[in-house]
Amino acid sequence: MRRRWCRQQQAEERGAMRCCAAGPWPHSALTTLLLTVYTILSKVHSDRNVYPSAGVLFVHVLEREYFKGEFPPYPKPGEISNDPITFNTNLMGYPDRPGWLRYIQRTPYSDGVLYGSPTVENVGKPTIIEITAYNRRTFETARHNLIINIMSAEDFPLPYQAEFFIRNMNVEEMLASEVLGDFLGAVKNVWQPERLNAINITSALDRGGRVPLPINDMKEGVYVMVGADVPFSSCLREVENPQNQLRCSQEMEPVITCDKKFRTQFHIDWCKISLVDNTKQVSTFQEVIRGEGILPDGGEYKPPSDTLKSRDYYSDFLITLAVPSAIALVLFLILAYIMCCRREGVEKRNMQTPDIQLVHHSAIQKSTKELRDMSKNREIAWPLSTLPVFHPVTGEIVPPLHTDSYDNTSMPLMQTQQNLPHQTQIPQQQSAGQYLENTVIIK
Repeated sequence: MRRRWCRQQQAEERGAMRCCAAGPWPHSALTTLLLTVYTILSKVHSDRNVYPSAGVLFVHVLEREYFKGEFPPYPKPGEISNDPITFNTNLMGYPDRPGWLRYIQRTPYSDGVLYGSPTVENVGKPTIIEITAYNRRTFETARHNLIINIMSAEDFPLPYQAEFFIRNMNVEEMLASEVLGDFLGAVKNVWQPERLNAINITSALDRGGRVPLPINDMKEGVYVMVGADVPFSSCLREVENPQNQLRCSQEMEPVITCDKKFRTQFHIDWCKISLVDNTKQVSTFQEVIRGEGILPDGGEYKPPSDTLKSRDYYSDFLITLAVPSAIALVLFLILAYIMCCRREGVEKRNMQTPDIQLVHHSAIQKSTKELRDMSKNREIAWPLSTLPVFHPVTGEIVPPLHTDSYDNTSMPLMQTQQNLPHQTQIPQQQSAGQYLENTVIIK
């Protein structure tokens, strides 16, 4: 798509040149030529260089209009391009930005802002920030480089620093030049310093604040730190009064005489104001009383040098494997000797066992074997002791109920009148004068 668009731009440029040679330019041809020249210039532009000062707030706006020339225009002529564009910023060669530099962009239709306070350690070291613009409509990208050359400030650091918390502002609103200028003007009227600089701006969300509810245009809040070269004014010192401290502890608004100079545009939470006086050298050293649980001071950590010789770990590897293997082999041999070479045997056991115990043991074994053999063969004849010998009435000898070929597996446990062939009917007299036949079952 980009190649086709470039060929179209080259054709339009050649057409514009022909129009220039033929005579006066029409309005459409002039517009096309200007658009082509602007596009070419935007593509071959050089990297941007900025020169912020250490300890002073740095703000750089990533304007969407500046990057629109990197992407093809809309296919319809005359249609205004309003593509959603997002930005990604990182230090060249690294996935993220430096620690002092932050970035914010609320929506793809708003400009992005890089802001932060450079440190003294980065003075004299060029910081190259890669800015990648993403067109969410055409999915094309464009990359620019921003070279930040941090300069040392003559009046840095400013000894007196005050941090205000503004409740009715978001960080991108506060970063606007006109809004920040109005705030610094209000602070200057209250403080009356000779030099006043904005040191840093931080969103309340970066300080652990909560995202506000989307009602009544609630803001997340922003912390603004400013520095001056004169001591704090009496108005700013009113926050340290015991009465105001008590009201802040009770979550009440303190009484500040200069609050009306900010109230028209900025709602300041005076209970969260921080006043720092760097002229007072406060010793932060605290003697450590050593006792139980406190290790002695071993000095600074000294890492090993880069000239260490390589070490051969082959012998250590063999020792690590050989020693456990030898111990395991010795234990195996001892166990094998006990299990195989120290057995007494069956004959020695029988010699030491009484005869009556051996007889009992043999009888139990024989009975168990007979029961197991009987359970395997269920077609053998029943024992004679379980069969009838003679008829209980006639006295004659009764043959067995079944022959040897009889299938006894289907015989029920209790025999009834229907399946017994030998039975005798014995009449008995009942109370009604009738005789009932009782059945005598011959087993």
